[in-house]
Amino acid sequence: MKTYFGKMRGEPARRARADWQDALWSWAGAFSGMGAIAWLSAHWLTDQLLILGSFGATSVLIYAAPQSPFAQPRNVLLGSVLSACVGVGCAQWLGTTALAVALAVSLAILIMQLTHTVHPPGAAAGLIAVVGGPEVQALGWWYPLVPVAVGCAVMLVVAILVNNLARHRRYPVHWH
Repeated sequence: MKTYFGKMRGEPARRARADWQDALWSWAGAFSGMGAIAWLSAHWLTDQLLILGSFGATSVLIYAAPQSPFAQPRNVLLGSVLSACVGVGCAQWLGTTALAVALAVSLAILIMQLTHTVHPPGAAAGLIAVVGGPEVQALGWWYPLVPVAVGCAVMLVVAILVNNLARHRRYPVHWH
């Protein structure tokens, strides 16, 4: 029986080495992806927010669990952008209230499930639209594009490059 990464059970030496390799590739991807976003934020979009807390969770999925359905490009990009749109709508309609928080997360989950784009950090992007403070709220309807779509796109490009450099990884599993 194969494990999550396709290795046979009962092969401890080979599995330990593969886990070490996977950990290093995951580290390289997360370092490169977040480094690219941080660099862009500091040098290109100096007046714009580009780093979000939800990108940390996205990094775990696309660099450490690239086989996961939640890590596929369509889910990462559309799940995050749709959820961010929901969050902006809730924030503009209801402000930073408890009702806006609850609706942002629950409606983001609903929309992601109905569109088959579930990406758990997407719900966090929706939540950040409500509770992210004045800097996020000042972005208004730009928030789903910059930082959410741009940040996700940068991380996806890095994930495609880094994950496919490793002989034992393939990313994405599917595009649709």
